[in-house]
Amino acid sequence: MAHGAVETTDEQIFEREEWQRVPNSIESEGDEDLIHSTASYQEMLMGSLPTDELEERTSGTTLTIAATVQTEELTENEEQERHRLELKVERAFVEAGTALRQLRDGRLYRSTHKTFEEYCRDRFRFQRRHCYQLIEAAGVVDNLCANGAQILPTSERQVRFLTKLEPINQFSTWQKAVEIADGRVPSGKIVKGIVEQLKNKPLTRAKYFCQIGDVFILTKLEGSERKYNGCWAIARELRDFTIAVDVHDTTLTVKPDNLEPIDLPDVRRQLPQTLKRIKQLRSVGMLDRCAYTNLEALGRQTYLTEVEEIVLQCLENHYGINQ
Repeated sequence: MAHGAVETTDEQIFEREEWQRVPNSIESEGDEDLIHSTASYQEMLMGSLPTDELEERTSGTTLTIAATVQTEELTENEEQERHRLELKVERAFVEAGTALRQLRDGRLYRSTHKTFEEYCRDRFRFQRRHCYQLIEAAGVVDNLCANGAQILPTSERQVRFLTKLEPINQFSTWQKAVEIADGRVPSGKIVKGIVEQLKNKPLTRAKYFCQIGDVFILTKLEGSERKYNGCWAIARELRDFTIAVDVHDTTLTVKPDNLEPIDLPDVRRQLPQTLKRIKQLRSVGMLDRCAYTNLEALGRQTYLTEVEEIVLQCLENHYGINQ
């Protein structure tokens, strides 16, 4: 045996090999303990959540837990308070638009700013377009409420396209949108689709729409003729796709879409006579400004009240017109 060599027996070799295997065995036992503890935790979790739905996926070790939502009844006072607060949230854009309209109409910005637009930009960081969108939206909601709408808008975007319609058509369009939405608040997309359908309707030939002498209310006129919206009109001439109508002070050419029929028999009988009397007065020449004011007002009334009849007779007597 060489100097410094250590004699090794078979027993020592066996002990050394067992010693070398110890770390591996410990590591393996640790993995088994970890797997066992994980399984025990899952079993404990399933046992401690009787109301939960637990699903162990076979692919991988993903564990999905879907908890059952626990609800709690509200008292009557809490229900009322919840409803009140929900209405405030839903009508926030209406209140904002109403307030902006009052600020604008009352010129309450004039102590600090020259224009309403500058005031809104500095005070609220609102651009001009957004301000007027809120104001117009508030006007639409007021109109819907006045007509008895039960389902009301909850955002400005839902009524943005209704502002392009005359008030007389806003309610019917909104009700149609509510119906399409199964009785719920319709989205702005639904409202937009209905409004676009109204604009893209095929042209209607005048002869299929009305007859000469039929009476209407004017709507959706634009530009310089917009001031006649809400006035009565009587069909005078039927053209291909337009109709010449007489109003209290002139003759207009309109489309069938601009005419809302009046089906009341008394109105249909009285309006042609009222138009004839107004034309006679205007044919006299220059009238007093009070006369013009009264005649213009009569151009918006589909029938004459007792007082309006007296006023018209006074004008006729004053200018020497015999009925």
